[in-house]
Amino acid sequence: MKFVFKITVIGDGGVGKTSLITKYTQGGFQEDYISTVGAQFSIYDEKINGDECKLFFWDIAGQDEFSSLRQDFYEDSKAAIIVYSLEETDRGPNSLNHIPDWHDDISKFCGDIPIIVFANKVDLVDESKIDDTKIQDLAKNRNFLGVYRTSAKTGQGVTEAFQRIIKELHSKFKSQA
Repeated sequence: MKFVFKITVIGDGGVGKTSLITKYTQGGFQEDYISTVGAQFSIYDEKINGDECKLFFWDIAGQDEFSSLRQDFYEDSKAAIIVYSLEETDRGPNSLNHIPDWHDDISKFCGDIPIIVFANKVDLVDESKIDDTKIQDLAKNRNFLGVYRTSAKTGQGVTEAFQRIIKELHSKFKSQA
């Protein structure tokens, strides 16, 4: 069977959305930060249990000035990845605190779609000091598929996290076929 899935990747600006997609689809990492303008998308073909899956990853700009465009970018999304940063600068806690806003925003336009959270930039922190309580509670209360610690730079957790959401979609849509 053949499946086509649009997966929207959302979160605050600078948390690593583009880098995560690039790491998964191309295996690369770019050190320099280049802000996404509006949205960009990547296409990736993958086989799951013998079925062909064409994946469209929509990378949505996290900056507020693009908020009016998001509704159009969300259209036809089958799943979402919400990315936040584990950085200890303001970006980290702020991006974590904004997860409910991102969830509410995409849910308003896409309904109850599968959502997973990537806790990115794990390479910049001491993992033993990470307190997961807040994000795990949020994931449970909002019925997210899970939370994965990732690093677009080192590749840690990236394949496992993307595979989780892709396999969820495959399973969901294969059962409906």
